[in-house]
Amino acid sequence: MPFGSLWLPVILSAVAVFLVSSVLHMVLTYHKRGYKQLPNEDAVRATIGGALAPGLYVVPYCSDMKKMAEPEMKKKFVDGPVAMLTIRPRGEVRLGKHLAQYFAFTLLVSFVAAYVARHTLVPGVSGMEVLRITGTIAFGIYGLGHMTDAIWEGEPWANTLTEIVDGAIYGVVTGLVFMFLWPSP
Repeated sequence: MPFGSLWLPVILSAVAVFLVSSVLHMVLTYHKRGYKQLPNEDAVRATIGGALAPGLYVVPYCSDMKKMAEPEMKKKFVDGPVAMLTIRPRGEVRLGKHLAQYFAFTLLVSFVAAYVARHTLVPGVSGMEVLRITGTIAFGIYGLGHMTDAIWEGEPWANTLTEIVDGAIYGVVTGLVFMFLWPSP
């Protein structure tokens, strides 16, 4: 089966996931529960000021695993706070750039689903089989990757579970588009 026969489901599933994601994040407000405001936000902002370049910072910082065993470093972790802080570039949030990058990501996910489906399925296969393969691949990429954020970065598991549910929804959307547009024999 030529890959060109799958470009329409790739593009339309990416568009569908992008639109569903927009609804989940802008219309439904359940994602807002995952974010908290610092009680002293202005003081934290004043302390950080312009001193930090954009990047990912950890507190307490320890670049050598041998130092993790030292009593002083252990005490820092016990006393807290233990945090990861992302500093972004200053300036207005330009959603256009982020939305374009996210759409490119949805295209990539749909492309990967199509690539695997092309090599595992044949034209005219059962629609449920197409849904199962493409939807599972999309779910794995959209949803399961967030588990590492909870494991390694301390993201609350409630936030991660929300992202996994979103990933399941995006997987179903992707699978349905491929199911309805899968080539006939």
